[in-house]
Amino acid sequence: MKLLTCYKQIFTFRYFQKKKKTVLQNIIHTTPPLKTPNSRSRQKMRIAEISSPEVRQTQPPDTITDLLSKLESLTAETERHSPESPLPDSITTNLRHLLSQLTPLAPFQNFVKLQIWKLSYRLWNACIDLSNFVRTSSCKVPEEHAKLRQLAADILFIAVDVTGVPSPYFKCASFFYKTGTIWHELCMYDLASNCFEKATDLTSKVDIMNVSDREERRLLLDLHIARSKTAWEVSDRNLAINLLNRSKRVLFGVADSYMALANQYMCFGKLVLSKSEVCSANDAVKLMSEALELCEKGLRSVKKVDETLGLKELRLKTLRFMAASHLQRDEFDSVLKCVRVLRDGEKGEDHPSSSVLAMKAWLGLGRHGEAEKELKSMVVNKGIPEGVWVSAMESYLQAVGCSGVETAMGVFLGLLGRCHISAAAAFRVVQRVVADCLNGEGARAWAKVVAEFVSNDKVAALFSGEVAAKERSGMHALLWNCAADHFRSKDYEVSAELFEKSLLYVPHDIENRSLRAKGFRVLCLCHLALTHLDRAQEYIDEAAKLEPNIACVFLKFKICLQNNDHNGAITQVQAMPACIDFTPDFLSLSAHEAIACRAFSVAVDSLSRLLTFFSMGKPMPTTEVIVFRTLITILIQQPQNEKEVLKYMKQAHSRFSDLGPERFFGSGEVGRREQNWFALNLWNIGLKSGQEKNYDLCGELFRTCAEYYGVSIDGQMEGNNLMVCKSLILAVSAMLAGEKLSTNPLSDNEVKQAIDLLERAEKILMSGSMKTSIDDDQTTTIEPHFYFIYTLSAYDLYTRTNDTESKQLLLIKNYANSKHCNTNHLLQIGRNASEGPRPNTEVATFCFNTCISLLLSSASPDYQTVALILRKLITITGAHKCNAAADDDSNGNDDDGVYGMYKKAYRIMVGLKAGEYPVEEGKWLAITAWNRAALPVRLGQTVEAKKWMDMGLELAGRVPGVDTYKSCMEDFVSGVEKKVQSQGHLIVGS
Repeated sequence: MKLLTCYKQIFTFRYFQKKKKTVLQNIIHTTPPLKTPNSRSRQKMRIAEISSPEVRQTQPPDTITDLLSKLESLTAETERHSPESPLPDSITTNLRHLLSQLTPLAPFQNFVKLQIWKLSYRLWNACIDLSNFVRTSSCKVPEEHAKLRQLAADILFIAVDVTGVPSPYFKCASFFYKTGTIWHELCMYDLASNCFEKATDLTSKVDIMNVSDREERRLLLDLHIARSKTAWEVSDRNLAINLLNRSKRVLFGVADSYMALANQYMCFGKLVLSKSEVCSANDAVKLMSEALELCEKGLRSVKKVDETLGLKELRLKTLRFMAASHLQRDEFDSVLKCVRVLRDGEKGEDHPSSSVLAMKAWLGLGRHGEAEKELKSMVVNKGIPEGVWVSAMESYLQAVGCSGVETAMGVFLGLLGRCHISAAAAFRVVQRVVADCLNGEGARAWAKVVAEFVSNDKVAALFSGEVAAKERSGMHALLWNCAADHFRSKDYEVSAELFEKSLLYVPHDIENRSLRAKGFRVLCLCHLALTHLDRAQEYIDEAAKLEPNIACVFLKFKICLQNNDHNGAITQVQAMPACIDFTPDFLSLSAHEAIACRAFSVAVDSLSRLLTFFSMGKPMPTTEVIVFRTLITILIQQPQNEKEVLKYMKQAHSRFSDLGPERFFGSGEVGRREQNWFALNLWNIGLKSGQEKNYDLCGELFRTCAEYYGVSIDGQMEGNNLMVCKSLILAVSAMLAGEKLSTNPLSDNEVKQAIDLLERAEKILMSGSMKTSIDDDQTTTIEPHFYFIYTLSAYDLYTRTNDTESKQLLLIKNYANSKHCNTNHLLQIGRNASEGPRPNTEVATFCFNTCISLLLSSASPDYQTVALILRKLITITGAHKCNAAADDDSNGNDDDGVYGMYKKAYRIMVGLKAGEYPVEEGKWLAITAWNRAALPVRLGQTVEAKKWMDMGLELAGRVPGVDTYKSCMEDFVSGVEKKVQSQGHLIVGS
């Protein structure tokens, strides 16, 4: 009701009278219509949309006409908008845009101004429609409505200087005043201040002495007061007081104006007084003095008796607050003076607060006897309400302390013995004592006093019997709430005592079994907090006897957790679904409690049971993906849980395969983040398993990781093809690594499965949807070493299929021709091809030759690697020649390939500095080339032997530090040549 009254005061305008024929005449002779908000009946009051002859005669420019047409369309759209749905942002945005277009076109012709006024008032009326609906729904006016009001006022402002409208500046100012009031209610004080200042500027264009209308005069005062209140809210106290002082010029001798201004002074005074500071109390006295002075001036100015009554009442009220201000400043003599003035008035005013103020003043002066007299006089005085007496009793107890408790209780019990007090009256008194005492300082000590007081037999006897059932329930609720307050403030000892005393006011009958069980349960909670686990167990057992339910099981679960009895806690979790009032929320809560107690096994059990309820279609406390995420997070924190993580990852994969990714993960960015969380954890655990050489698990993890990264949310994969490809490659690599580690070959099905995975990866690699370059953005590229792992794994798998050699060679050639080919990687492939269990000489030779070409074409060749590759090529070529000779069952001719390798090595060494080519490798080349002449020498193959000896000598000549060997070689060659010349043939011998 207060909100409705305030709203009426702010927004009430005179109704529009549709008695004239034209818009111009309507606006001239009456205030344009505004809707008066009313929660019961919201009448629709519109400005008559009648075209005036003047408007028809003068046509505005096309630009203005178009803008006004658009403005009218937006206004009509706002009028048609249903108040039940939120106001779209587009309306205010478009209106603001139109306003920015209209403003530069000012000044307008008068008929255009009238049209703008009409549209502004229509827009204002639509705002009131929306506000009426919101306020009848007991909701706060939304910010969009305030923006719409602001636009209506701004639109009216551009045509404020219209001709023919009475008091246009005041009408426009009223729009800004009401809009500012709405901004003030929304606590947006800067916007409110801007509105009030605009309204002030508008009213300042009119001489105050020429203002005669009662509403316009009141608007001037309300504007000053509103600006003052806004300044006060932003802590600009000096401006606020200054604005109130300015308001004294616009009182116009009206009683209501004096009262409004005095009330505002007093409101500020009360706000200052509430700060409980000495300096604040000084300011409060000044403000109260201003209010008192205004009341005095009003009484002198106003002559009508009925108008002076309110001022007199306000004067007395101000005096009481002045007394309170003096009391706060500890000026107790001044308080007593104010009380004497109040009591010595025309009617001998004896307001209940006067006695309270007097008692507090006597207490401040240390005259407890006088204070006690005031307290007892209040008890005797039948005109003083019980609430005032209780307040006085509280103050007395607070001032006197423990020594006054006996006196206060004696007064109360004496009242019980002297008067017939009903349970209802006693309950009201006790309610005051209990409620007030337990909310101040020293609440713990007061609570103990209250607990002793309510357990008194005389007090408890008042609440016995069916007649006092309502009051008994009230007393129980009162004690319960006090105990709950202490429980929330974590004073569990006092809370337990008050909860226990509240059970004194619960009958022992069947109807109250549930209430008593509830009391036992909260007592269990209190003792749980105090770690009195044995007492907590006793209370929960009693509660379970009276009312077995899910709450009892859950509290037993908490006791088990506190006792570190994890098996017992799991047993209670298993018992929860069997309860009649069970809901899945308790499993979620159990998981949270277990996590807080670091009982991860209990948390995992709770969450795993919670997952079983999602498929049943029941309302759940959270989403399924959050439960999976929490469960997996717990498992990840503990070592050796990788298999469990994989189990629940697969379970989650099964669920989102059934439900669809959007329903499981969520849509949009949220869904993608959830999906990536699961995939990223699988990736990290897969890497960890690989580092720990648990390759079987590693392969499963990466295979599942690829499935997660391959999920499409809202039709988008957000570049996850890259991670799918990497996961597939690592999954196959882990399978092959596991085979080598366990020495158990992969089955045919496993080989086929691995090849399928690599084919999926190959499609992504070759699709062009991502790049493979070191220099490109890492979010859209795959690193070269992943392409190498893919090639190496594919090569290994192709050895197990038909047409092995052709597939392997084509695979390696594709890799060698790619821009991400790396000599180290190609060398590794060559080694595998030459040394593996299933060697491929052709592939190895191709790899080594390609490596040499790449190395020699670089700016600074690595001759160490070149030498090693040459040794490999010579070894492979020699072995291949031997195998071919054995297959042909004949020695055959010397393979030119081996000699070619030596010749190639010699050509590489020519021109190099000493030591640039590895010395040891050079020695090896020279010695092995020389040794290859041994067999032809024995066989008498002079030409062949001479060729190899010459090659050995040439190579030795390029290697530093082999001079001794070289001289021996030259001597041997000379000896052989002499024998050949003398005998005509080569002699076989050493």
